[in-house]
Amino acid sequence: MSPDKNKRDDNEKPEAAKASGSPESSEETPVVDGEEVVVEPEAADVTVETETLSEEDAALLDLAAVDLVSEMRSDMLRAQAELVNFRTRVERDRVANRESVIAEVIRSLLPALDDLTRAEKHGDLVGSPLELVAAKLHAAFERYGLRSVGEKGEVFDPHFHEAVVQLPTPGATAQTVADVIEPGYALGERLIRAAKVAVSVPE
Repeated sequence: MSPDKNKRDDNEKPEAAKASGSPESSEETPVVDGEEVVVEPEAADVTVETETLSEEDAALLDLAAVDLVSEMRSDMLRAQAELVNFRTRVERDRVANRESVIAEVIRSLLPALDDLTRAEKHGDLVGSPLELVAAKLHAAFERYGLRSVGEKGEVFDPHFHEAVVQLPTPGATAQTVADVIEPGYALGERLIRAAKVAVSVPE
């Protein structure tokens, strides 16, 4: 082979290489600052068609919404009422339990209170140390709401009075308390002990 032919073949090789460039070279990924940049294909436009409600359907939907709101409001009011009733019941039970405990304590101390009351009526407490004890005991009972039941001259009430003696009295038109033999006591509306009384009755 002649030198001219070899030279011609060498010149043709670069041209052939350029013409037959690989497909990969035409689709090379762009590189920015040494990092490949992925190019996302443009998203296709998607059109969603919404169905317009008819006037009748819209009206029914509005009515359903109104009913739902009304039902929710009723449930809320009912829950609030139940909460108020629960709190009232708890408070009532708390007060009742407190009064029950106090009533039991006072009932256990009534015999001592009766002795002090009788001694006080006879003047036996004047100048004695028990006079101060009786005063403190009465003050403590009053602080807890204890009140005496049974007063001379008041109308006889079987709920608060226990008739021990009946005294036929001329001119009497109703049963009244003629004398208090043993005072009764009540704590609020709770009767701890009925008063033992003598009752004047019509002849």
